[in-house]
Amino acid sequence: MKDDDELKIPLLPNLMTAGNLCCGFLAVLSIFYGVMEASKSGTYDFLLAKKYYETAIMLIFGSCIFDLLDGRMARLTGQDSPFGREFDSLADIVSFGMAPAMLMAKAVLFPLPNNVGWGIALLYLLCGAMRLARFNCLAVMPKKPGDNGDFMGIPIPMAAGFIASLTILIINVQENDRELGLWKYVLAAAMFGISLLMMSKVRYPSFKKVDFRTKGSIWSVVAIVLVLVLLVRYRYQAPVVLFSLYLVYGLVRPLISKRLQKDIEWDDDEEPENIEEKPERE
Repeated sequence: MKDDDELKIPLLPNLMTAGNLCCGFLAVLSIFYGVMEASKSGTYDFLLAKKYYETAIMLIFGSCIFDLLDGRMARLTGQDSPFGREFDSLADIVSFGMAPAMLMAKAVLFPLPNNVGWGIALLYLLCGAMRLARFNCLAVMPKKPGDNGDFMGIPIPMAAGFIASLTILIINVQENDRELGLWKYVLAAAMFGISLLMMSKVRYPSFKKVDFRTKGSIWSVVAIVLVLVLLVRYRYQAPVVLFSLYLVYGLVRPLISKRLQKDIEWDDDEEPENIEEKPERE
């Protein structure tokens, strides 16, 4: 009976994961359509494919939202499971590994000489896959004293969000540039750096204690509303700022006092019951 129970699939969290995977699949398709459209004339015309690449980036953002919801929903309903962890990782490698890598290699970094763009995109995909494998291995290992659930290395959804947000900002700033000029080298450097950061030992907060039951002050509500307004008003600039803040926060976090860290991360030191015995999703 125990084996049968373990094979049961929690419905709601895995529907969110399925939404993540669907967005990733559609993002890959959109990139393919963009490449075909840009190559119709026999030479690569970035402007013809721009709308398809923007659609792919929006779908990657959609995957980020679904990925955020599936773990929260699983913990809220007590439905964390080994199946959910594995399904989540498989969806993540498509949405946050393959889709951004293809976007960079085939669409944005394509003009770089000597196949450098392909190499950087492949490095990103490899680091992302190994990052997920390492996460799954650590998730089933016994918890060490003082382990607060931090991520080791930047999570692949945040890495993909940073790359996607930076890309959509640049292609809209350079909307009349067919090859993005020097900006393609900025994107190449960013993707190379974020690849190494995924496999680093830099500790990033998971914010797993922030869920639908989290209580906050009136100022936290005001801050969240302001962020949402900024995301709508400055839809090209605000996402890259938010993802960049998370990226930088992990790097400077050791320099910040523990008390300020708890305030920033909404850590009230109250652990939900039985969570330590259940596998986590990234």
